[in-house]
Amino acid sequence: MTNRQEKWIRRIGPFIVLLIFLALWQYLASSNKINTFFFSSPVDVLMDFIDLFVTGRIWLHLWVTLIEAISGLMIGLGLGVAAAFLFGNFKILSLLFDPIFVAVYGLPKLALGPLFVIWFGLGLKSKIIMSTLLVFFLVFFNAYAGFRDVNIELVNTLKLMGASRLQIVMKVTLPSCVPWIIASLRSGTGAAVGGAIMGEYLGTNRGLGFLVQTAGANYDITRVMSVILVMCILMLILDTVGKLIEKSVLKWRPPVD
Repeated sequence: MTNRQEKWIRRIGPFIVLLIFLALWQYLASSNKINTFFFSSPVDVLMDFIDLFVTGRIWLHLWVTLIEAISGLMIGLGLGVAAAFLFGNFKILSLLFDPIFVAVYGLPKLALGPLFVIWFGLGLKSKIIMSTLLVFFLVFFNAYAGFRDVNIELVNTLKLMGASRLQIVMKVTLPSCVPWIIASLRSGTGAAVGGAIMGEYLGTNRGLGFLVQTAGANYDITRVMSVILVMCILMLILDTVGKLIEKSVLKWRPPVD
C-alpha cells in the first residue's frame, strides 16, 4: 500500500465505516428488526440533535461542561507538570510519594465523587476538581517519564562546562519534555471532559452529564444518544485544537509518516 493510498484511507475510511454502520442501523430500525424503544434510530437521533440546538436547550449545559473540562485540563496540566518536575529533580519525593500516587491513581475516581460533593458542594467546584484529578495523574506520569528520559550524558557535559542548574533545566530538561507534555495535553483533553461529566453524574442540574442522566432515567434513548453525539463532536473539536497546538509547538520535529 502506497503512502497516497494510506492517506486517503485515513481521511475517508472512518466516514465510510460510519456511514455503513448508520445505514445498517437505520435499516434494522425501519424494518422493525430492532426495538427502537431500546435502540432508537439514526434519523430520530439526528432530529433530536437538531432540536437541541434550534431550541437552545443544549447551550447552557454545553457551556457548563466546557468550562468544567477546560478548567480541569488547565489546572491538572499545570499541577501535573509541576509535580513531575519536582519528582524528576528531587529523588526523595519520588521515593516518598510514588507508591501513594500509584495507589490513588488506581482508585476508581467515581468512588471519590461523594467525598468531593461533601467537601466542595454540588456546584462547579466539585466537577472541576474531579476533572483536574483525572488530568493530573495522566499528565504527571507522562511528564515524569519525560523528565526521566532526559539525556544524562548531555546534562553531565553541561555540568562540566560550568552550566548552572537553572540553565540545564531551561536549555535541556524542559525542551526535551515538551513532546511528552504536549502528548499529555491531547490525551488529557478526553480525561478532562470525562471527569467533568462524571462529576455531573454525582449531582447537578446543569451539564451534558445531567442531560444524559435525566434522559436515561426517563427511558428517552433518543435523547441519550443525541447528547452522546454532542459529546463526540465536542471531543473531536477539542482534539483538533490539540493537534493544531501540537503541530505548532513541535513543528521542528519531522513527521512520523
